[in-house]
Amino acid sequence: MSSRQQTVKRFSKWVIIAHWTNALAFFALYITALPLYTDFFSWMYPIFGGPENLRLLHRIFAVIFVLPPLVMLIVDPKSLFHWLKQTLTWRKEDIQFFVKFPKEFFGGHVKDMPKQDFFNAGEKLNSLLTITCAILLIGSGIVMWMPELFPLALIQWAYPLHNIAFGLSVAVVVGHIYLSLGHPGSKASMQGMTKGDVPVKYAKEHHGKWYDELVAKGEIKEEKPVKKGKGA
Repeated sequence: MSSRQQTVKRFSKWVIIAHWTNALAFFALYITALPLYTDFFSWMYPIFGGPENLRLLHRIFAVIFVLPPLVMLIVDPKSLFHWLKQTLTWRKEDIQFFVKFPKEFFGGHVKDMPKQDFFNAGEKLNSLLTITCAILLIGSGIVMWMPELFPLALIQWAYPLHNIAFGLSVAVVVGHIYLSLGHPGSKASMQGMTKGDVPVKYAKEHHGKWYDELVAKGEIKEEKPVKKGKGA
């Protein structure tokens, strides 16, 4: 923690690299998929040098999309397994979070929000949806890439599953971008995913259980409310 700036470490450099690599690969896959998905975007073929080059690029970006969790497994397994454990661990305060979250989602301030973990319930849900979409996209994509290795029935299912996962993933990404850029508190959240640290105040307000754990471990000093004098 930096006492001068009152920040606390949230993400390692490898988490940040993995996140942005995955994000850039997703958007590259989205762009290169458009003309393959509908003739409406066939005008994009000359930009990429024709259909064959576009398919090649799509597959290259697909490999890049798969790499981050595999690299994390080698370079920073602690962060990877912590994320997975948090994502799969749900408690009553996570359910309570969603009862109160709609008000906060639209810019309101919720004073009695249940204390949240290192990842709050919204981030856990986003992670679950992201993992689900990734599994469907990668699994169906492999079948579509190498159809000679799979039975006809599986190949026929792969195409609609790929499209469904694609549509759902776009919805997840749009919500994620809004909460990362256009929502109150998004500046501090984005700071965590660019610099790796977040303000202690943000940790206390949005990840109360994690904040309490940091205080208990002595990694940060508990913030005391400032008492105003009578003449204030």
